[in-house]
Amino acid sequence: MSKPRKKYWEMTADELAAATKEFDQEGVADTFDAMTPTEEAVWQAAVRKRPRGRPVNGRGVKVISLGIEAGLLERADALAKKRRISRATLVAEGLEAVLRKNKGK
Repeated sequence: MSKPRKKYWEMTADELAAATKEFDQEGVADTFDAMTPTEEAVWQAAVRKRPRGRPVNGRGVKVISLGIEAGLLERADALAKKRRISRATLVAEGLEAVLRKNKGK
């Protein structure tokens, strides 16, 4: 088992230069071989796991078109900005509060 390497940001300038010396050569990428079938399968599995788009909250997001009175929207935007949250987060919090209040009615 090989000795664990120091993280790059923990190395001294000399240690970092020694650790990255192989990348100082011109055309180093030309020395790489094609991936083996096993390496290709591992790469494809890693690529498939990358999240795409926005992270999922709850059961996902449904985009809707909603009309709202201009003054109310301005006040809501001002509050969202003051709280450093998005308009969507503010609206979701408000809906959650109303739904909790009316639970069981």
